[in-house]
Amino acid sequence: MTDTPEDRGKALAMLLLGACVIGVGPVLVRLSETGPAAAGFWRLVFALPLLALMGQTTGGLGKPPGAAVLAGVAFALDLGFWHYGIANTSVAKATVLSNLTPVLVTAFAWIFLKQRPRRLFLLAVAFAVAGAWTMALTKGAGSIGVNPPLGDALSAATAIWYSLYFLVVSSARQTMSATRIMFWSTLVGAPLMLVAALALGEQILPTGLGGWAACAGLGLMHVAGQGSIAWALGRLPAATASVVVLVQPVVAALLGWLLFNELLGTWPAVGAAVALGGVVLAQWASRPIAAKLA
Repeated sequence: MTDTPEDRGKALAMLLLGACVIGVGPVLVRLSETGPAAAGFWRLVFALPLLALMGQTTGGLGKPPGAAVLAGVAFALDLGFWHYGIANTSVAKATVLSNLTPVLVTAFAWIFLKQRPRRLFLLAVAFAVAGAWTMALTKGAGSIGVNPPLGDALSAATAIWYSLYFLVVSSARQTMSATRIMFWSTLVGAPLMLVAALALGEQILPTGLGGWAACAGLGLMHVAGQGSIAWALGRLPAATASVVVLVQPVVAALLGWLLFNELLGTWPAVGAAVALGGVVLAQWASRPIAAKLA
């Protein structure tokens, strides 16, 4: 984990950057002109050449480690459930519900990774989750979509797979580079997404240049956003990182409002503010304890 305030600040900056970049994902999925799982397939396919190039410039990719394979399966499930959630409910609600991972990540990191949180951090998690739920459950953020109940259920289930991905990558980052994990997990996830898209009878190929541009954008977003998160997970506790990425639903909600007229009412806006307040409190609570002066 990060040892100095400077290193920690850099890791937090990368994590916030990654979360904000990933927040663009739901918009690109909507614009991809493909089925939900197919959009996930193209996201991973377009990311692979960039990840391979990055791997060759950082010491090679080696053989596929078991952790990266597990991360790839978890991420494929995450994308599949999330993209179908986006297709059936609002951008804001799908993203909020799929990112309610801090409770699961904090519990499992505490039990299995021995990353015991402070009491103030647990309070921060409660604030962040309460804000996210406020955004999700009010009419202004969640009553839009083809089948909101189905979309809500799929998006909530996504949190399980995202939590597993977080924990696996956090553990693997102690012994291997972010690029290596990203490449192999992406290579594992791509064919799984294609099989799912074909089995569900989806539109595989985008119908126009705009759709192809959105799919390519998903690939760039994957490398920049998920790559930044994976890098930061090697320097921050998994529980801390899981709270910080709650800025992602706020970004997605704002873009949904601007691009798709998915209006944010008073209570969703309050929820966004509370969620961000929880993120700030979590960072303050999880800071290293300064050594006492003799």
